[in-house]
Amino acid sequence: MKNFMQKYAGIMAALALVVTTLMANSTCSYTMHQDEMPEVAKKLRKF
Repeated sequence: MKNFMQKYAGIMAALALVVTTLMANSTCSYTMHQDEMPEVAKKLRKF
């Protein structure tokens, strides 16, 4: 497991950044609930 984490940690971090950027520019798909966005994620917004 440690070898796996060392090998793919950079890929997982990049994927997490891409997903966070995409989610910062969209709204929740559920109609009843949308959590408060953290200040760090608000910096990734494009508009």
